[in-house]
Amino acid sequence: MCPLFLIYGGILIKDLRINDEIRAKQVRLIDENGNQVGIVDLNRALDMAYDSKLDLVLMSPKAKPPVTRIMDYGKFKYDQEKKEKENRKKQKNAQLKETRFSLNIEDNDLQTKANQSMKFLNNGDKVKVSIRFRGRELGRKEPGYELMDKFKTMLGDSYKVSKKPKMEGRSLVMFLEPNDEKGE
Repeated sequence: MCPLFLIYGGILIKDLRINDEIRAKQVRLIDENGNQVGIVDLNRALDMAYDSKLDLVLMSPKAKPPVTRIMDYGKFKYDQEKKEKENRKKQKNAQLKETRFSLNIEDNDLQTKANQSMKFLNNGDKVKVSIRFRGRELGRKEPGYELMDKFKTMLGDSYKVSKKPKMEGRSLVMFLEPNDEKGE
């Protein structure tokens, strides 16, 4: 009996029961062309599969009766692996980059931080913008919110705010992510 899951090259592939591993007495059969044959005995389905020199594959074991299909199982598995590999290639894992500055930052330094954050956003990464408050600066948080608004205007409209500015401990934190429209 084959395992239900197979790890191949770091890919988790669901193995299906084939041919003699199928235990049901009657199955709903789909032939190699995709046409539904109907409900048949397992032995007749196996004979049809062997006659066409293909495998009988249990596609849906929980159905009543279980659904089987006549196909080339090796080719099917190869195609599944290929699709999963392609999907992983297309997947972009966005990283979280952080831009930190203090409340009394100069305009040119703020512009430099904005340019760096713009590069992160253009690469598809998320950006965490944080302003650190020290000592008496914690008494007045309004200048921090004003500085955050100034920073947002420097970035332009190439982003969207995923989490609005909020105090977390001694820092005012905001999360930005790239616009989806740019990728289309």
